Amino acid sequence: MPFLYIDRGEEQATMDDYAQFIAKVKRKTGIDLSLYKEAQMRRRLASLYMKKGLKSFAELFAAMEKEPALWHECLDRMTINVSEFYRNAKRWEVLEHTILPRLLAENPRPNVWSAACSTGEEPYTLAMVLAKRLPLHRVSVLATDIDDNALARARLGLYSERSLVELPEEMRKKFFTKEGEYYKIDEKIKQTVKFQKHNLLADPFPRNMDLIVCRNVLIYFTEEAKRMLYRKFHDALRTGGVLFVGSTEQIFNPGLYGFEVEETFFYRKK
Repeated sequence: MPFLYIDRGEEQATMDDYAQFIAKVKRKTGIDLSLYKEAQMRRRLASLYMKKGLKSFAELFAAMEKEPALWHECLDRMTINVSEFYRNAKRWEVLEHTILPRLLAENPRPNVWSAACSTGEEPYTLAMVLAKRLPLHRVSVLATDIDDNALARARLGLYSERSLVELPEEMRKKFFTKEGEYYKIDEKIKQTVKFQKHNLLADPFPRNMDLIVCRNVLIYFTEEAKRMLYRKFHDALRTGGVLFVGSTEQIFNPGLYGFEVEETFFYRKK
């Protein structure tokens, strides 16, 4: 009877190749790829080395050492930068009309953090929503990400039409200027957002936050990494502070981490 022969030595070599790549990347950048879902990350990075005509993760790392541009391209594959303004508009409406009134009543100068902010659409959305209820001198948003390229683009504040699809028209008119095919965010809004490099999985978290927004990021992490991050987010919030997560990232046992549900996808620290 015919059967499929699997070369276990070859399979093990492939696994070792990726494990060694993970260790080298962690030593060089501090990014721990073992905390990301392995199948997705391996597939994403393998497609990159095949695109470059390489045959293994070892060859990919060697090429990255020689070519800074390839490092940046690889970081783009490791860190998923997909964002847009006012993404999942109904959730932003809940934030504006239900969550923020309570938080602002408790602290008129709220400490707000956009964690894993990508190319800036999320923290700028936060600043615009806060500006509806606060004078700009009281609006301050900390925005962090691990990707230098994404942070550079965020600081530029220049976006394509596609990024603004869900943004309400009145906000587009008030806070953006069209420049050719792009839209530039208002300088006064830019000044309310402070961008910093930060590794969620390794770096210390800020403290005494009123609101932490971390959306569409946790889905890429292992369950172990998620549990660690929920605890770190809890510790970063003041009592009564809120964690706002993405629409595919519901926390099914929030009480295990010291949270309670305030609204769907909004978790209040007990």
